[in-house]
Amino acid sequence: MVFVLLANGFEEAEAIVPIDIMRRAEIEVKTVSITKSLDVTGAHNISVKADMTITDVMPEDIDLLMLPGGAGHQLLDASNETHYLINEALIRGKYIAAICAAPSILGKKTMLDGKKATCFPGYEKYLYGAEVVADKVVRDGKIITAKGAGAAGDFGFEMVSVLKDRETADKIKEQMQF
Repeated sequence: MVFVLLANGFEEAEAIVPIDIMRRAEIEVKTVSITKSLDVTGAHNISVKADMTITDVMPEDIDLLMLPGGAGHQLLDASNETHYLINEALIRGKYIAAICAAPSILGKKTMLDGKKATCFPGYEKYLYGAEVVADKVVRDGKIITAKGAGAAGDFGFEMVSVLKDRETADKIKEQMQF
């Protein structure tokens, strides 16, 4: 299952577009509030009701853990529960995907050391040990990183390609007129 961690201030397009794409691929996706409330408000005052709270996530159920960016990335980074789930996903060999400023969370944990990665311009300094590339989306092993809102579609399709296959991703891309 895919778990998308949401904190107040998350960049809506970076969360919702990939969720939509993955659900079209019939991938089970759950939105997860990192607080006790299911109500989460994005960076542009779009409110969503998460499917569950972070304390309800069972690490053994993680296939992919997704971290959207926006100002909410700071709250994700400050959350012990977020770091616990990232560590569990890493230990269990699961995919971890981060977009915009959120790759900095992985970088500060030295999870990008020796890997290719990308992020929103200005956050490269936090991708400790990474080979920073200019691509919109980068997959290196079990880590997927993306630049920002404009890469949200490609980010979603990359997650579909690793959780299903490239053919499914391309089919949905064509259906959605990307």
